[in-house]
Amino acid sequence: MQGKPVIAIGGENLIDFVQTGEEDGAPLFDANPGGSPFNVAVGLARQGVETHYVTPISSDALGDTLAARLTASGAIIAAPRRSEPTSRAVVTLEHGIPTYAFHRDGTAERQVTAKSLWKSIPGDVAALHCGSLALADGADADAWVEVLTEAAARGIFVSFDPNVRESLIYDRMTYIERVSRVMQVAHLVKLSDEDLGWLFPEETEEDAIAALFDVTTAGLVVLTRGPKDATAFSNSATCTVPAPHVTRLVDTVGAGDTFMATLLATLAARDALSPDALAAMDADDLRYLLRRAGQAAALNCEHTGCNPPSRSDIDVALAG
Repeated sequence: MQGKPVIAIGGENLIDFVQTGEEDGAPLFDANPGGSPFNVAVGLARQGVETHYVTPISSDALGDTLAARLTASGAIIAAPRRSEPTSRAVVTLEHGIPTYAFHRDGTAERQVTAKSLWKSIPGDVAALHCGSLALADGADADAWVEVLTEAAARGIFVSFDPNVRESLIYDRMTYIERVSRVMQVAHLVKLSDEDLGWLFPEETEEDAIAALFDVTTAGLVVLTRGPKDATAFSNSATCTVPAPHVTRLVDTVGAGDTFMATLLATLAARDALSPDALAAMDADDLRYLLRRAGQAAALNCEHTGCNPPSRSDIDVALAG
């Protein structure tokens, strides 16, 4: 790979209205920029990766907030702004764990076609990442499947995080077929134990992992288990690393997205955004990846909402 790798990120952007407490029996909320792939773009850019965000952002006031977060983080807004409204998520917390209710019908981030996406994806892109609500339902989801499939055929490194949001899955079988098609072409798949359990219900984790590998040919699969640990599977090695201690837990919003961003940033820094590089990864390489990604997620959990650390923040924490 010549020069600094370019990574394109696509998928939902929205405002998280996150519950912060109660007053006189009524919940209080903070408004935070969010959306899983949007958060990954922020996390990547903060780690110094040239990041192009290719999904449209609304031109309304909430969209301005989203655009400002991307720009301040160093990401490039690659798609034209749209007049449709910004998607919203209402996030309530119980013991620091978020529960989401989404409002996305007719919003700006869903106004995509395969043609419009390819116009926004830079010609020198090394990797394309997508996931979460982008594949949930509708014509926009089908457009993403088409683009990710074609990207892999063009030799672009494809990264995927299903980040399943059950409340928006109206047709389970169609959704699973869509996710399976992407997993068949993805080079990197990251998912949580909750995602795995939803995709392969009534299976033990061991059997669910085996079922996952029947679906995907990804050279790197990473399974996260919240505050417990994470496991990486490459063609030649498997490694599990405990989750680092969170010094001051505020909430877990965006922790998985920060983990995902750090996987990509670390692979980019090691010139490893290719199937051959993934195939060559041994247990030490996997341990290094998981330690950095886990530490980044832990740092994120010390803030309200998704607030990914910089590369230097991660370095300092790992050295401490």
